[in-house]
Amino acid sequence: MTLLSVEGLRIAFDTPEGPRTVVDDVSFSMPAKGRLGLIGESGSGKTMIGRAILNLLPPGARVVGGRILFDGQDLLSLKPAEMRAVRGARIGMVFQEPMTSLNPSLTVGRQMTEGPMHQYGLSRTAAENAAREMLERVQMRDPAGALTRHPHEFSGGMRQRIMLASVLMMRPALLIADEPTTALDAVIQKEVMDLMSGLVEEEGTALILVSHDLPLVAQHTSHAVILQSGRNVETGETAQILTAPRDPYTRRLVDALPAPRQGRGTATPPVVEARGVRVVFERRRKLPWSRPPPVVAVDDVDIDIREGEIVGLVGESGSGKTTLGRALVGLAPISAGQVRLDGAPRPPDFRRRMQIVFQDPYASLDPRMTVARIVSAGLRRFGPTGSEGERRLREILEGVQLPLDTYGTRLPHELSGGQRQRVCIARALVTHPRFVVADEPVSALDLTVQKEVLALLSGLRERLGFSCLFVSHDMGVIEALADRAVVMKDGRVVERADCADLFAAPSHAYTRRLLDAVPRVP
Repeated sequence: MTLLSVEGLRIAFDTPEGPRTVVDDVSFSMPAKGRLGLIGESGSGKTMIGRAILNLLPPGARVVGGRILFDGQDLLSLKPAEMRAVRGARIGMVFQEPMTSLNPSLTVGRQMTEGPMHQYGLSRTAAENAAREMLERVQMRDPAGALTRHPHEFSGGMRQRIMLASVLMMRPALLIADEPTTALDAVIQKEVMDLMSGLVEEEGTALILVSHDLPLVAQHTSHAVILQSGRNVETGETAQILTAPRDPYTRRLVDALPAPRQGRGTATPPVVEARGVRVVFERRRKLPWSRPPPVVAVDDVDIDIREGEIVGLVGESGSGKTTLGRALVGLAPISAGQVRLDGAPRPPDFRRRMQIVFQDPYASLDPRMTVARIVSAGLRRFGPTGSEGERRLREILEGVQLPLDTYGTRLPHELSGGQRQRVCIARALVTHPRFVVADEPVSALDLTVQKEVLALLSGLRERLGFSCLFVSHDMGVIEALADRAVVMKDGRVVERADCADLFAAPSHAYTRRLLDAVPRVP
């Protein structure tokens, strides 16, 4: 029995130049209890399709053609009151960023009980009991206490569990999960996805998984729709599509998956040496006379990065890897230990010789400055000026494939996510540093853009000869890029080895847990 049928769907945005089509003649169907993946890069229209099913398109967007049949009923013909009866009760949606879809001013209990009380007429006590039971099913610690707390008091993984519980306690026939684990590390991602899959199986709920993560979709769906620029380019069984793709675009997506590489096997002297590094943060006092215990973010860590080497630093969120990277370049205070660059504890020009590429390029770029001004900022203090400075600027922008004449006058908001990350890389490398920390530089990028940025970083390393600490929670990226890997847990290093050895035979249980959590394409 067909539960959902999308027929010739077209969605357009109204612009001053006229309608701009973002979804063009897309069709697919799925049965009751089916599992379907909508796969595509940013801008492919996959989220727009999910939102159109629930009539939750953003302002300016509208359906201009086609039908969406749910259980034999055309959703596009329903009146607002009729659609409200379907939304939540019959079709639920887990959004990409739980912090923005949960109301920060309301308690979790208030938000979870609103739907059952409105849709099913439950009393507040009955709704709270149902909410508590569902929080237990998604393995929340202290479900009763969680109902009285606010969203900001939970981690990203816990907030996503709350969203999942809120949606599934309504017992919908169809669940749409829009990039539900994008910002989560591999272990938390596996926990959330396993919970979701188990619950929809128990409840007999159909699932549409919207994602650009091919291995994740392969693991949790039976059929898939591949979208490119708003068009459906390939449809079929997920395993068949991803192992033997027919369309060139699908092959390009599959080819962009990280592939293992052999380490360089170098025995060159270390550029950066860290011994006994400890970073401690003081907690804010709730009362003037109280002094809460400090947080030890990095605890007695030793690490070496050799000449021209890329070392991957991996671990779950909260493991201390970003703090360690910041401490190495002087952006986090070291409570104990020492960091040496080329044998010197703190050389006078260490700011020029040690650089960092931040995780979120948009947040780390001044929105009022042009690309040329952003990248040349380091040269104004540390590098050549005049004609030699312009030559260096032009050279590094050419190196990241953003020619000065084309992109130099653009502002950050005029660039794509991948282009903004290239600007951050250029800014870090324009002073020709000896050592670079790359902090999750591809975590928010599509597979093909991620592959381009990783290839760019690897090529620049070969050409410019800098050493790099690559911070990531993505074990696949580390396996594809790094020469050696260091694994952190709770602020301590638990394992270090050449990448080939670590991935082939991890010795620590935590490393094995990280590797087991990585979804794979069959």
